[in-house]
Amino acid sequence: MTLALTVLTTTDSADKARELARGAVEARLAACAQISGPVTSVYHWQNAIETSQEWQVLFKTTEACYASLEAHLTAVHDYDTPEIIATPVIRGSAAYLAWLQRETSA
Repeated sequence: MTLALTVLTTTDSADKARELARGAVEARLAACAQISGPVTSVYHWQNAIETSQEWQVLFKTTEACYASLEAHLTAVHDYDTPEIIATPVIRGSAAYLAWLQRETSA
């Protein structure tokens, strides 16, 4: 079975988060996407410390889909440098991981 990943990105509105989530799932680049927020982000940007309200989108995907998902997010995201971070799923239920594999390879 292919390695499962969770991939995190953030955006500045709930509507944009829904668009990112739906686009990736419709394209079968992720089996599922969960939206959380708002969260407060504190970060360095253009020589200043910024604080902003953001929404997190957590995609469930496979290693085989990662490059395409990253390319998709980079193309449709409106941030200059969007956060796109992948974390391997070390363990998960066999049924869920099989579902994830089916949904991203259809």
